[in-house]
Amino acid sequence: MNLLFTPLTIGNYPLKNRIIMAPLTRGRAIDNGSPNVLMAEYYAQRASAGLIIAEATAVSRDGLGWLNSPGIYTEQQQKGWKKVADAVHREDGRIFVQLWHMGSAVHPDFLNGELPFSSSAVKQQGSLKTPKGRDREFVTPQALTKPEISRIVGDFAKAARKAIEAGLDGVEIHAANGFLIDQFTRDSVNQRNDEYGGSVENRLRFMFEVVDAVCEQIGSDKVGIRLSPTNSVWGIKDSNPSETFISAVKKLNKHNLAYLHVLEPKPSDGSLYLTPEMRKHYQGNLLINGAYTKESANDALENKEGDAVTFGNPFIANPDLVNRFKTDAELVMPDSDTFYTDSAKGYTDYLPMDI
Repeated sequence: MNLLFTPLTIGNYPLKNRIIMAPLTRGRAIDNGSPNVLMAEYYAQRASAGLIIAEATAVSRDGLGWLNSPGIYTEQQQKGWKKVADAVHREDGRIFVQLWHMGSAVHPDFLNGELPFSSSAVKQQGSLKTPKGRDREFVTPQALTKPEISRIVGDFAKAARKAIEAGLDGVEIHAANGFLIDQFTRDSVNQRNDEYGGSVENRLRFMFEVVDAVCEQIGSDKVGIRLSPTNSVWGIKDSNPSETFISAVKKLNKHNLAYLHVLEPKPSDGSLYLTPEMRKHYQGNLLINGAYTKESANDALENKEGDAVTFGNPFIANPDLVNRFKTDAELVMPDSDTFYTDSAKGYTDYLPMDI
């Protein structure tokens, strides 16, 4: 039996299958970070997924540092997300949006020259395209003060409320991939000596203040969270990832979330792989992500490694990915040159297969 096509309940939502569209930044929100008709069409094309987790979306102006990525902190942006939600629902789909603050990965070019924020004044390795040019290196950020931390926690809560009011079905808190929450969680970046730094419990404090605030705003059944325990993007790491992330998972159990989403490809070299241990300790729905194929995803479900599997790149060029999996059809390979452009090419012009 192929478990990918069996139903699953996420929060209070019955899903038609366990093939989840992972969040994918595509850079099409070209009007002040507002979702547009093109984005609504793109997500509606992929509504056969059991659940769409829409792309990383900034909760505040100072958290937005990816060119033409969306936000959800203005009325215009909220209206744009309503267009997306309505389009997906017309196709009988479900959609959450991923809430994001990039922290020190925001270049000053996005902030009128001001420094970005992080847990500590620690520069991460890397660069991103900015309004002033390509490959602008990250800078040393300013450490957040306690009032600023409280303000950002509030920004996450307000963004969650705006998402639900826009008609989206829920939100995913982005606590992965070296962005702000991860910059508090992992001790290569978090060098604080107050109640937000040092011990694992302290470093997880910011994450759980965000989780608490978002759940209070919209209900835990509409909230997911994404973690990437062994991802070393931009040089971020943790001295004891097992202790840190298993502690996080145990604490998450108390919140009765819609799901926990773990990004962690299975290593082939015997290096650390925490998803199985996280699975042992997490009592809710576990979504797993990590370059799965149809076959490896079904094997993972049969082995109870997760409750659903999220697919990223395959959904880019295969809007009908669910149907292609059902019929064992060949998958189209996406054009990576169009991943972050601003037009329909390589975005909404991938056609479903002839039936």
